Amino acid sequence: MGDMTNSDFYSKNQRNESSHGGEFGCTMEELRSLMELRGTEAVVKIKETYGDTEAICRRLKTSPVEGLPGTAPDLEKRKQIFGQNFIPPKKPKTFLQLVWEALQDVTLIILEIAAIISLGLSFYHPPGESNEGCATAQGGAEDEGEAEAGWIEGAAILLSVICVVLVTAFNDWSKEKQFRGLQSRIEQEQKFTVVRAGQVVQIPVAEIVVGDIAQIKYGDLLPADGLFIQGNDLKIDESSLTGESDQVRKSVDKDPMLLSGTHVMEGSGRMVVTAVGVNSQTGIIFTLLGAGGEEEEKKDKKAKQQDGAAAMEMQPLKSAEGGDADDKKKANMHKKEKSVLQGKLTKLAVQIGKAGLVMSAITVIILVLYFTVDTFVVNKKPWLTECTPVYVQYFVKFFIIGVTVLVVAVPEGLPLAVTISLAYSVKKMMKDNNLVRHLDACETMGNATAICSDKTGTLTTNRMTVVQAYVGDVHYKEIPDPSSINAKTMELLVNAIAINSAYTTKILPPEKEGALPRQVGNKTECGLLGFVLDLKQDYEPVRSQMPEEKLYKVYTFNSVRKSMSTVIKMPDESFRMYSKGASEIVLKKCCKILSGAGEPRVFRPRDRDEMVKKVIEPMACDGLRTICVAYRDFPSSPEPDWDNENDILNELTCICVVGIEDPVRPEVPEAIRKCQRAGITVRMVTGDNINTARAIAIKCGIIHPGEDFLCLEGKEFNRRIRNEKGEIEQERIDKIWPKLRVLARSSPTDKHTLVKGIIDSTHTEQRQVVAVTGDGTNDGPALKKADVGFAMGIAGTDVAKEASDIILTDDNFSSIVKAVMWGRNVYDSISKFLQFQLTVNVVAVIVAFTGACITQDSPLKAVQMLWVNLIMDTFASLALATEPPTETLLLRKPYGRNKPLISRTMMKNILGHAVYQLTLIFTLLFVGEKMFQIDSGRNAPLHSPPSEHYTIIFNTFVMMQLFNEINARKIHGERNVFDGIFRNPIFCTIVLGTFAIQIVIVQFGGKPFSCSPLQLDQWMWCIFIGLGELVWGQVIATIPTSRLKFLKEAGRLTQKEEIPEEELNEDVEEIDHAERELRRGQILWFRGLNRIQTQIEVVNTFKSGASFQGALRRQSSVTSQSQDVASLSSPSHVSLSNALSSPTSLPPAAAGHPRREGVP
Repeated sequence: MGDMTNSDFYSKNQRNESSHGGEFGCTMEELRSLMELRGTEAVVKIKETYGDTEAICRRLKTSPVEGLPGTAPDLEKRKQIFGQNFIPPKKPKTFLQLVWEALQDVTLIILEIAAIISLGLSFYHPPGESNEGCATAQGGAEDEGEAEAGWIEGAAILLSVICVVLVTAFNDWSKEKQFRGLQSRIEQEQKFTVVRAGQVVQIPVAEIVVGDIAQIKYGDLLPADGLFIQGNDLKIDESSLTGESDQVRKSVDKDPMLLSGTHVMEGSGRMVVTAVGVNSQTGIIFTLLGAGGEEEEKKDKKAKQQDGAAAMEMQPLKSAEGGDADDKKKANMHKKEKSVLQGKLTKLAVQIGKAGLVMSAITVIILVLYFTVDTFVVNKKPWLTECTPVYVQYFVKFFIIGVTVLVVAVPEGLPLAVTISLAYSVKKMMKDNNLVRHLDACETMGNATAICSDKTGTLTTNRMTVVQAYVGDVHYKEIPDPSSINAKTMELLVNAIAINSAYTTKILPPEKEGALPRQVGNKTECGLLGFVLDLKQDYEPVRSQMPEEKLYKVYTFNSVRKSMSTVIKMPDESFRMYSKGASEIVLKKCCKILSGAGEPRVFRPRDRDEMVKKVIEPMACDGLRTICVAYRDFPSSPEPDWDNENDILNELTCICVVGIEDPVRPEVPEAIRKCQRAGITVRMVTGDNINTARAIAIKCGIIHPGEDFLCLEGKEFNRRIRNEKGEIEQERIDKIWPKLRVLARSSPTDKHTLVKGIIDSTHTEQRQVVAVTGDGTNDGPALKKADVGFAMGIAGTDVAKEASDIILTDDNFSSIVKAVMWGRNVYDSISKFLQFQLTVNVVAVIVAFTGACITQDSPLKAVQMLWVNLIMDTFASLALATEPPTETLLLRKPYGRNKPLISRTMMKNILGHAVYQLTLIFTLLFVGEKMFQIDSGRNAPLHSPPSEHYTIIFNTFVMMQLFNEINARKIHGERNVFDGIFRNPIFCTIVLGTFAIQIVIVQFGGKPFSCSPLQLDQWMWCIFIGLGELVWGQVIATIPTSRLKFLKEAGRLTQKEEIPEEELNEDVEEIDHAERELRRGQILWFRGLNRIQTQIEVVNTFKSGASFQGALRRQSSVTSQSQDVASLSSPSHVSLSNALSSPTSLPPAAAGHPRREGVP
């Protein structure tokens, strides 16, 4: 299925259609063309062709009330004729393509060229070879066998290059596979509510067929195209398809068209599905994009060839940055800055790369000069033509040595370590209920300094129960006895609760004996329905008597109204409206209240104030949410103007006020304590009453009585942060946020303002890194603005999940603490790897450099260097990047954005170990032959056999690295480096495995590895020197870092480097206006098409193919976006939702990115 291209897909469907068209009253083509119409056009078309939506339902053989019969043959037939609700994904890259991409690596290409030249020369025997006068500078002691074996070095280099390439390609391949798996898992988890055979069922989105009756509600992402049959107050955000940010009001008679990929922002209703999969509006766009993919790849190749040369210095950037920058530009992503870690790594890698380049160049120059001066000036040899090949061979050998120095200097294991560490963490975080959608979120979380959390569902269990009530002038501290409530009041109360709530909200019998009843739908409404059941009443008969179709008008709940009202027509043609909502808001609109006798009596403002003091505040101080239920009667004529909300929602009669308890989750107080110990401030942002919020905050441990903190309401918060003109001022926010712990009665904009205010604040020396949790559609902007947005997996709406970086699959705050732990662990793993890697780099480069300058030949041969590079890079990154996190990570403060990657302690370790290793290696190099009574390996001629002397040096070097790898497990100067080593089986396996391979290489490597077998006592010495590393590690740990003021830190991000990339790239992308418009248009298309970004983002981020300049150059090509999107079976790049509210004509750089408006 996945391999079928879209065009095949179409033709197949068309063939089916001609044969089956007759079975249903309309064909797929007709429905598709119908869905392309909008608004009034569509209404006219429906009237002309079909009559009305009911008629369409009949033709599709479905019932608006009962839905499809749901029998297997019927569903199969519908899938056959109208297609499945599934968009075929782009084919994944094959293993060979990945191998080809890994080969694009510049250093590897240089090595390949050098190896091929070396091979070619070894087979070319010039006539002048026998000529003694060529180059005696190195002594021509070559026997025949040796000359024959000249090809081995070249072949060995090629072999090791192949190894490196295969390892890289395999890594990429397994990563891609993992993310496809992750993505399909997420797709399976996405369910939608449909009516089948009169039962409301939840089915996976892919199972939806044409003719299904789907129930839609606030916060849904529509999975297919359809026609609106019935519902109330439905407003849709269609910006993902049209680019218009205004919400579109849907109604059966004015605009019934509902399109896939759009978001329901308000209201609820039912629709009949008319187009699915590749035939839906979203699917059609995807199909168009699918065609753009192939041309783009050709363009890519061109760009790559041009920037091969430029990429030389930028080598280390290749995967840490290249693919990433590429991808981010393509989709005009919202994450404006690079993640902290990436910024630091990129900088560090460039510095190291440059240093390596300089060193290798100097090495080559010195070797060549020494050779020429020695041969032609000192020994006054003439340049003989027949000797040219011999000289060239020497020069090639020097060139290979130079390249080797470069290979060792460039830490190409860095991107690998980052990838492995992140991929490993993401996989493990799944077990800790964190579903990571953007890889860098995982690492940013380790730097978090503030968490703004919702209250309901995150800190609390989101299981609402009514525990107190005020009915008929009495305040009941527990559920009242039904007999104590007047019958009239009771009837009104039951009707008001049963009718004025979403009919999708129900209380179902428990799944297991003795469990609590299951709450389905809106939890607050479930609490109220539970109250009805506790009063020994039943809401079902009321609902069946007044079905949803008969409701006259519904004002659905939204964050502005903070209440919900439903109007019904009474038997005598008059109207009655039931209302419920936040008590202080609804009570303000009440002018009567039901007395104990069930009769309305006057309710004056002063009565209200008394009620607030005596009833509402005490309830709120117990941590209860207070909800007021009220009603109002209207005469039948004149009919009220229902659109004039202010007049309608007024002069209500209060029936009762209830206090709903939502208990704090048992594990939350402990989790919050851990956060505070780890230097993370937890703030609670909630829509609840301030007293309720404060009571819950105390229970959670967010605030402790007697501390200096602020609890504000949204209104007061806004009053304090705005100046006289009503504009928000940053310095005013700076006065508030450090002490603010609870923000109550806050609107989504308040939440966004607070998050933005904390992020943009320059009040502290470190920029704050803010994590935000949210579940509602209205939390989208705040989730996007935050550094890390957490959405709730269970209670969260699709819109919130779309805007988030991590989804909490169990909605639990304590999972956030786990995310912090993993984030810090990633950071530490990278540091461990760096500490190990840089020690090896420093030593290897210095050894190769000085060795080459003094003895004209590097003591470590090219192939040996590549092997060392392999252990250092690939294996070490595997071993050190998979260290499991420990609780101790939560005992320190966050590192912050300006803390260097390599701290003083690490620098001390790197230099300390380098000193030890260099001392020993140089001792062995210059007096080793005397110590072991063996021949000296220095000044050997061109093709001489490998010497024991140099083998000992190589072996010792590797042994020291192995033991130093154990030292590298600790970076904060801890003494016990073996602590918890057996908890990491990968580490143990790799260390032992490397050791075993090293034995094989030394004993049986022979000529290709330039090794000669060693005796047991020599081995013992090598291992003994290696073990010295552990002892020396203890010595270094005793030196206090504070004394070593001269040590520099490295890999620090300074303030000015945080300029958003966009500004830096303005000059790079001088695209004319029309093209910008076009790109923007395309971006708008994708936005709604999103399900999860991880796949593409990640796979591309670590594809080594693209180098940095390539990324900038390609960024201007329009099609690049389409290629990305086509490669997903589900839509791929959202992340522009705010960007789109800005006027469409702005260029992307100006309009996009709500994420960081300006970083100092």
